[in-house]
Order: sequence, then C-alpha cells, then structure tokens
Amino acid sequence: MSSMCGRYVMARDVGDLVAEFDVDETYVDELEASYNIAPTDPVPLVLDRKDKESGDVSRKLVTARWGLVPSWSKDAKGAARLINARRETITEKPSFRKAAAQRRALVPADGYYEWQQELVDGKIQKIPTYLHGAEGGMLAFAALFENWPDPSLPPDDPGRWLRTCTIITAPAADSIGHIHDRTPLIVPRDLWADWLDPETTSEADVRSLVDSMPEPHLVPRAVGSLVNSVRNNGPELIEAV
Repeated sequence: MSSMCGRYVMARDVGDLVAEFDVDETYVDELEASYNIAPTDPVPLVLDRKDKESGDVSRKLVTARWGLVPSWSKDAKGAARLINARRETITEKPSFRKAAAQRRALVPADGYYEWQQELVDGKIQKIPTYLHGAEGGMLAFAALFENWPDPSLPPDDPGRWLRTCTIITAPAADSIGHIHDRTPLIVPRDLWADWLDPETTSEADVRSLVDSMPEPHLVPRAVGSLVNSVRNNGPELIEAV
C-alpha cells in the first residue's frame, strides 16, 4: 500500500466546514481537531445528493470511515487496502468505477504528511514532512464513497449501513515530487460544484473532470518524529523542526 495519502490533518469545527463548503444540511454534531488522521478513522465528508421527489440538490456534511468497502464486498476487512484510489484508473477498476460515476465527495483537510527519504550517514532515513496550502486555507481532497450493507445485520437495523471513503491520488507536481511521487488530488474551489454534481455520471465526463484539475500549490515543512506514531495527536505535530 502506498503511504500516499496515509495521514492528514483536519483541525476545524463543524461550523467552519458548513461555512467553507456552503453546506445545506449537516449530519455531524461536533468534530474534534485531529492532527494525525489515519486510515480507518472516521472523517468528515462533503457530498451533493439529489432529492428523488423534488429533484433539488443539497450539500451535506456527513462522516465516513476512511478505507473504501465496495458495496459488493462480502465483509469490511479489505478497507485498509483501499484508502487511496489512483486518478488514472478510478473509472476502470471494479472497486472504484461505480463510485466514480455516482458517489464523488470532498474530504476537507488542513494538510497532509509525507515521508521524504534522505541518505544520512550512509543510511536511508524517512523525514516527516507536512504539506499545506500556501495561504493556510482549507484543502479539499477529491474522494469517492460507498454505502456497504452488513449482511450479518437485519435490513431494519440502524447500524446495518457502513459509509466508507477513499482519497484519490495523482502524480506529484515537480515542486514536491522529490518528497513523494503521489499527492492527493486537490479540487480547487471553483470546481467543487462540478466535482460533486450528481448529474455527472458518464465515464467520459468523470474522466474529463479529473483531467481538468490543476496542479496544487503546496508548501512543504519538515516536522518532528512525533507524527510517526498514530498515538500522538496535537498541534505540536505540525510545528517546523
């Protein structure tokens, strides 16, 4: 499994996300700031859904478990392997194809971590690096989500449905390619509505949408080794060393 993107930061509250993403309905009461979000953690997710009766589209803030479980999976064990989806193959791979057409979303983030390999005294060392937006604003990672019915639970059980997501990655721009060869696919604000549009379902249109995403302008910052353990969590993790 590629480590890209394997950990990220989201330190905003519900009100911040509702305002930033023009959310119409929130199904999230509160969010704890997290400076070390890891696979299988619950994460906030922004999505647009169309009401079957009225035809109106509304933007919702929900939570999902990070690590996609396709709707046809027999169990949820494979989720940890599907934390990322490559932009090059999302419209082709069976695990992602249906979600790419019908269940696209945004994962709000402040930044993410990557580990840059450097040769120090003849040994390869992994230097933790925090990458964030140039202006310190919110990032919106392109994501896919699925709703998985647990076959072991009865149809009327409120816990039967598990919502999961995966973050799409793309080849890294030259400016950060020395840190890692992949980066989250970041959707600029002027393309949020297009990316979330439930009317866009054809493979060609989704492919065109993905290809229209510009390279992000990210700022790398070397940080300390605290981030190496998922048990550590706090603003000190993103402080420069």
